[in-house]
Amino acid sequence: MSPFKSSLYWRVLILFCTANLLALIFGGFLTQRFIEYTTAVEINWSALAQSADEAYESGGEAALADWSAQQRREGIEATLYEDGQPLVAVRMPSSVEATVPNWLAEQRDMVLQPWPNLYLAIQQIKGGDGHTRQLVALSRTHSRLRQQTRQTIFLAIQCVLSLFFIGMVGWWVARSVARPVEAIRTATRRMASGELSARVGEQGRRAHDELSQLARDFDAMAVRIEALVAHDRSVLQDLSHELRSPLARLHLILDLARRSSDPEEAARYFAQAEQEIVRLDGMTGEMLALSRLEGGLPGENREPVDVSALLAECVRRASLEAAERGISLKVDAPAPAVVSGNELLLERAFDNLISNAIKFSPPGGDVELQVRADAERATLSIRDHGPGVPPDELDSLFRPLFRGSNAVRADGHGLGLAIVERVVRAHGGDIRADNAEGGGLVVGLHFPLVLVS
Repeated sequence: MSPFKSSLYWRVLILFCTANLLALIFGGFLTQRFIEYTTAVEINWSALAQSADEAYESGGEAALADWSAQQRREGIEATLYEDGQPLVAVRMPSSVEATVPNWLAEQRDMVLQPWPNLYLAIQQIKGGDGHTRQLVALSRTHSRLRQQTRQTIFLAIQCVLSLFFIGMVGWWVARSVARPVEAIRTATRRMASGELSARVGEQGRRAHDELSQLARDFDAMAVRIEALVAHDRSVLQDLSHELRSPLARLHLILDLARRSSDPEEAARYFAQAEQEIVRLDGMTGEMLALSRLEGGLPGENREPVDVSALLAECVRRASLEAAERGISLKVDAPAPAVVSGNELLLERAFDNLISNAIKFSPPGGDVELQVRADAERATLSIRDHGPGVPPDELDSLFRPLFRGSNAVRADGHGLGLAIVERVVRAHGGDIRADNAEGGGLVVGLHFPLVLVS
């Protein structure tokens, strides 16, 4: 996955950019205020005017130019005016330069602030030669700090603030990342120790990023694992109970055969033992098939399957068994109904349903099979005219090894419908069994359709 598509990446990036922007803004603000606060009265404008006049009287305009250059290096643009004209030109905004004659005409000392963070000082001074001159000085601050010193202070404050804001953002990001990671780690350890009910919970799903999705996926996985383990334990308990009786009968039959002195009688016992072995083999095979289906249907085994055509083929194979009992199989599948699935698994499910319907139908009865398709799903229904199922047993009909009160009428292990239910679920469908009006049981299967071009 590209990091640019990660919400966690963008969240961290935006937070760090915000931290640097805040550091820049607050750094400039605090630097300015710090300089203003610590050196607010450091410039003595009167002394500065006296210094300028001394330089001019001692060396003329050249000395005054050197003095102005020295002041410029300390952040002050300053010169002397005489008779309304500057003795040495200095740099100042044109708007300020245009107003200077007005301020000079007032012939008094003043410090003005024409704009924020811009100070204009005018000082009257009488030289040793008797001439009155005026100092005009322009400064960004009240301070007499060199530009390099100001930059050093600014960078120092900027670094401190950057470290502070980035540290705060880093702490917050680490905290928001560590919480779900720690919650997932704790849940993983609990599961590893055998506590299958362990979940990450809301503690790991507060944010909306990849870690939150990982926590949701972990909880979904934990639910699935707990359900599978609980199912396997249940099936193992039921299977152990179901195997006990045929194994006991097999042991008794073999013991009787060993004790029998009549070869024909022993042969009958061995034939009964073979039937019990076949029964055990069939039950074990169905349990293995059921266990495999618990893992779901792998996506690479899917292909378009016409339910109507597959049902017709299953009915054709079951017609011989139905004919032996005089049962009529009636199929109503007028149109194709294509689903995405595994044909072998669907075939086994249909065979189990047809066999179950034949098994519980009275001799000479009918089994009605119908396939219908609408815009979104295919529906397969199979109805027999047997004794049906007591209403309180309908919910347990698809539970492995469950045999209802009517199951004494036919042989079976109670696994056929459980396998059908797993196949249907693996194909994204659902199944339902109800007692039909007029008697018998109707089983309905619903599968999502696929578009066929």
